[in-house]
Amino acid sequence: MIKKYFGAASPFRLSPGWMTTSYILLIIWTIIVLFPLYWLLTTAFKSPGDVNDGPKFIPWVDYQPTLDAWNYLLADPTSGNIVARPYLNTFVVGTTSAFLSLLLGASAAYALLRFQYEIKVGYIVSFIICLLLFIFLAASGIPWFLAFAIAAVLLFVITQTIGRRFRSKMKNSDISFWLISQRMLPPVAVIIPIYIMFQQLRMLDNPITLIICYCAVNFPLGVWFMRDYLENIPIELEESAFIDGASRYQVLAHIVLPLAAPGLVATFLIILVFAWNEYTLALFLSAGVRSQTMPLLVTAQNATRGPQWWNISVLVLLMILPLIGAAIALERFIAKGLLVGAVKS
Repeated sequence: MIKKYFGAASPFRLSPGWMTTSYILLIIWTIIVLFPLYWLLTTAFKSPGDVNDGPKFIPWVDYQPTLDAWNYLLADPTSGNIVARPYLNTFVVGTTSAFLSLLLGASAAYALLRFQYEIKVGYIVSFIICLLLFIFLAASGIPWFLAFAIAAVLLFVITQTIGRRFRSKMKNSDISFWLISQRMLPPVAVIIPIYIMFQQLRMLDNPITLIICYCAVNFPLGVWFMRDYLENIPIELEESAFIDGASRYQVLAHIVLPLAAPGLVATFLIILVFAWNEYTLALFLSAGVRSQTMPLLVTAQNATRGPQWWNISVLVLLMILPLIGAAIALERFIAKGLLVGAVKS
């Protein structure tokens, strides 16, 4: 009986027993995934007393829903709308940095796939040495333009003499791995020099600073994801267009971009999620409300009386709703973009 119930008539069709088991496991997993969101939703409509009294999950039965937290954050008579500015900053910084990261990353990915690069390691070492020399001279009090001239001349001399003696080269695969390796370094490891640099430039508490840093952090993701996607676009399509007299820009506009649209959308959304939720860089580089983002506003609700869970729930709901809406609206493109590259031809 058990063997008949769990035995499959075809390797491509589950037996009734395994079908029932899989649905039960999927239902359990769905509850595990969605229950925190339900708890978040119910907490957003609770009063402080209802939150502190213990878990209450059923509205109008366990507790009476209230809009106190929403009114305090969005329409308080004394403080006004304290969410508008951080929300606008998050939207502007997140979307702008995601778009720029995608633009630069997709361009770099296409170049790494369609062109061959061979950079001598000696040139790279020479550039690093001269860059360190420029920083040292500028920090020593020498005018920056004079320090730059000295470093540039020294770089030219080294590359034309010693640099040529290095035979090892970095090729496309090495460059791609070097780019993605930048994500292995946590932002907190380099946040102090970044902070000092923007402090000297007087660019702290500036949304443009966050956009620059977010682009630098998420640019490798754009390169890596789009490289894997563009690799699956047959180069024969571009070669046929070139034979017909199309230019490189016409090929990009009329062949590559339409075929890469699902990958571009999926990559943009992934980068946007990283930029939307970025906390460490925003914490150090946002010295005031001018560039404060939503993650900082959420952590600011941990007051002296303890975490204000009702306010935190409202803010988190406001944060995730745009991302959920974008994921639902772009589901068709996301599914195509994420599945390309799963099967290699």
